[in-house]
Amino acid sequence: MKKYEHAFGKNDIRGIYGDDITEELFYHTGRGFVAWLRVNSGKKPEQMAITVTIDARTHSPSLRDALNEGITSTGASVINLGLAPTPIGYYSEAAGIPGEDIIAAAIITASHNPSEYNGMKMTYNKTTLNEAQIKEVKEFTFNDNGAAADYRGTTKDYNILPDYLKAMKEQFGDAGKGVKVVVDSANATGGVIGPDVYRAIGCEVVELFSEPDGRFPNHHPNPSDLSTLAALQKAVVDEKADLGIAFDGDTDRIGVVDAAGNPIPGDMLLLIYALEMDKPTAVCEVKCSQMVFDEIDAAGGKAVMAKTGHGYIKSAMKETNAIFGGEMSGHTFFKDRYYGFDDAVYAGCRVIEIVAKHKAANANFKVQDLLAKYEGKSCSSELRHPCPNERKKEVFEKFKAQVEADPMVFGTPIKEIITLDGMRIIFRGDNENGFALIRQSNTEPVFTLRFEASSKEMCERLHNTMVKMLDNILTC
Repeated sequence: MKKYEHAFGKNDIRGIYGDDITEELFYHTGRGFVAWLRVNSGKKPEQMAITVTIDARTHSPSLRDALNEGITSTGASVINLGLAPTPIGYYSEAAGIPGEDIIAAAIITASHNPSEYNGMKMTYNKTTLNEAQIKEVKEFTFNDNGAAADYRGTTKDYNILPDYLKAMKEQFGDAGKGVKVVVDSANATGGVIGPDVYRAIGCEVVELFSEPDGRFPNHHPNPSDLSTLAALQKAVVDEKADLGIAFDGDTDRIGVVDAAGNPIPGDMLLLIYALEMDKPTAVCEVKCSQMVFDEIDAAGGKAVMAKTGHGYIKSAMKETNAIFGGEMSGHTFFKDRYYGFDDAVYAGCRVIEIVAKHKAANANFKVQDLLAKYEGKSCSSELRHPCPNERKKEVFEKFKAQVEADPMVFGTPIKEIITLDGMRIIFRGDNENGFALIRQSNTEPVFTLRFEASSKEMCERLHNTMVKMLDNILTC
């Protein structure tokens, strides 16, 4: 069992099926999760009901069976929700199931990872387990003494999708009337509910790759990778749709394509949402455009900058009582009118509602019109600059020292340096402003870079200067 320990990460359990992720591991994780729940809730296993959801991967059913065996061997009970988006697992605990006292949810998924991967996310007390809690579950899992309970828990199936569909219809009514949307589910989990929800709220829906297939035969299920949006972009233009919506592998992240077939950057989508709310406190990650923070503040809201990572976003939302938060990757958290977890189908309802409202006032409205005033800015995509893991800290510290020693090293005065997560260097000159970001990736041997400026020339200068500085440090 010890060989599986590295599958427990900061946010979930994840790895390659057959090597890192096996039925043996999931059996013991089921037992370990119940042991952890007993300590934290004070309840006995026979008082516990845990919902279990799976994604479309070919090995998810056998992993579910092993997990269920582990859970029920302790005396706790399982409610199988079947193949469904990760947020449906969250929803089962947040909204509840009639006649059941749901204590936690387990979702078998590897999100947007390739088909050979699998894993599990866990919730308790209506929120996903954080890094410290996952570590505690790990300890219980690998210290399992194997003893079976005298009482075996029950296992039953429940189809929660009609409950979810009803809840979306009750909230949004016919808000999507007059909107034509193309939905790309990437043969993952979104296809089992997303298109049905959008039709229920009045949309005309064109479906792409709705049939779940864990081999992901058409394209990788990751809307953050713009190459995966090609079919959606073409369909939006060909169908003369108002917008396109793409889901990732477990439907907790959204990608949106405008009526012209252009992807809307994740941070600008966050801005669209925030500006439709009434002076919200909104948490956005450090990689987001400065326009996001400035515009939310200018509209009377409060924009809060947080470290990259949905755990940090959720913690910052709790600390600041924010009603909204998100990342560039498409994770969006609505406490405004919702439960606060990341749900791409729900996020799609919100953007559809916005489009429909503006179309009702102006029949010629296009979603890209909401961003027209920001077109003068030059923004880079999220870039990755290679650096060996063992040298990242050293290189970063030397780079930081050079920047702090020369406020004009980038050719424009540095106004402020934010060190919340790496360095976000903010520039303000007579005719130039922008920012340059560098942060150490937590998962890859790279630095993550991003640049924004008042002109394309400045943006390129910021990029070229930073890369040259890093390369010089690396070769020393």
